Amino acid sequence: MTHALNIVWNPSEGIDLGFFVVRFYSLMFVIAFGLGWYIMKHIFERENIAIDKLDSLFVWTVLATLIGARLGHVFFYDWEYYRNNLAEIILPFRLSPKFQFTGYQGLASHGAAISIIVAMYFFSKKVLNKPILWILDRVVIPVASGAIFVRLGNFFNSEIVGKETTSSFGIRFVRDQFSPREAVNATQLSTPKEAYNAIATNPQYANLLEQVPAKHPAQLYEAFCYIFVFAILFFLYWKTDTRKKSGYLFGLFLVLLFTVRIVVESVKESQGGFESELGNVLSTGQWLSIPFIIIGLYFIIRAKKTEEI
Repeated sequence: MTHALNIVWNPSEGIDLGFFVVRFYSLMFVIAFGLGWYIMKHIFERENIAIDKLDSLFVWTVLATLIGARLGHVFFYDWEYYRNNLAEIILPFRLSPKFQFTGYQGLASHGAAISIIVAMYFFSKKVLNKPILWILDRVVIPVASGAIFVRLGNFFNSEIVGKETTSSFGIRFVRDQFSPREAVNATQLSTPKEAYNAIATNPQYANLLEQVPAKHPAQLYEAFCYIFVFAILFFLYWKTDTRKKSGYLFGLFLVLLFTVRIVVESVKESQGGFESELGNVLSTGQWLSIPFIIIGLYFIIRAKKTEEI
């Protein structure tokens, strides 16, 4: 359904199998990790690394991604809340003021990046017996591909949306505008699913739809840019000798991915964090991206100098 040139976005939560709903957000994570395993399998085969070590790498990477992303959100974006609700950092529900299942709301890519780097350090020492930069230069390729699907998952969830816009790129995120309770109260329908569908498609609730502003689909912008980040890293590894420059692909990944993050953050709604304490000059995500870019440039320059020697 469209309004002017703006799409009304109100997807189902997932694929209903009758006895179970496969949520699109979870499905995107499964695809991301599955594709990552496939890519690393071919890299290990090319480098004559025992495939049995790939299973360990998969487990280390999955745990590092989920734990790091969760802790990143807690400490970078919402510490004021979690400092008084420490149990909710690891529990998918809250007990006060009443019991409510919340799931793990909030994952931060900067936290995932730090956690993956730390995990790869221990993996390289304890399992792979190779320098940490060897594995980092290679694991960033599937990580870049995974970032594409994570942002698509955010799009399906109508989260991390952009600022309001009058451009033809604008999308009306119904679920971002109305919480489940607000949608039910406004429509007087029995379930959030029915309420959201009514707001999006039923002319009777056109007045509610008019309250939904068009916003930049920042998740799609980011996912689209990450396709090129992945393609560049993939090409350099498979078609050139760049992989022999220790740290170069890792550094390039940091520079490209977090430059994209800084640019796209300019059209995103604020995700909170410490940005207000720094005068709202940049968003929290932009501030966090700057150190990664500097570190990336260091490894690129270092790799070039090593190559010259």
